[in-house]
Amino acid sequence: MNLPNILTLSRIPLMFLIVWLMREDFMWAATGAFVMFVIAGLTDWLDGYVARKQGIVSNFGILMDALTDKILMLGLMIALVDIEQVHIFLVLLILGREFMITGMRLVAATKGVVVSAESSGKQKTVTQILALGAFLLEAVFRKDFGSGNDGWAVQAAEILNWIGLTLFGLCVFMTLYSGANYFKKYGELVFLEGDR
Repeated sequence: MNLPNILTLSRIPLMFLIVWLMREDFMWAATGAFVMFVIAGLTDWLDGYVARKQGIVSNFGILMDALTDKILMLGLMIALVDIEQVHIFLVLLILGREFMITGMRLVAATKGVVVSAESSGKQKTVTQILALGAFLLEAVFRKDFGSGNDGWAVQAAEILNWIGLTLFGLCVFMTLYSGANYFKKYGELVFLEGDR
């Protein structure tokens, strides 16, 4: 197995580590979760960079990179539901869209069509990363630096929580909007008569 594939697959155990740290109360657990989130993002960038540099872009890498990104993001969102940071209904909307688009891509692939990433899908991913990053950073200030109820760290945590909620709302909108764009562009191809 080559380095880009190893980096891609490393995001799955990182997701479990981040979720575990999110749920723990010991000192620096929240900081550890944020650092691991940044490392997961760096592995995402690095696997693509190394693959392009070495010319080893593969179907496995293309498919698994997108899949591990979705697993990481959705796993962290489910953890946010568990710690009551976001509402489950919003995460279910995102989860449903992700599975529908992945299924659509698989059906298109059976017909020899590659459904490439659209700009709205990339914008959706960016809003998801920023929202999750804001929530994780909020926990850093609240748990690891917050002392008392009126310190600078608590105020920073409140601001980051507001930013996270706003970005999460935007990411739900962008997720549904990009999903609609994919179905508008590729729906006819995927749902042709006689496919069932």
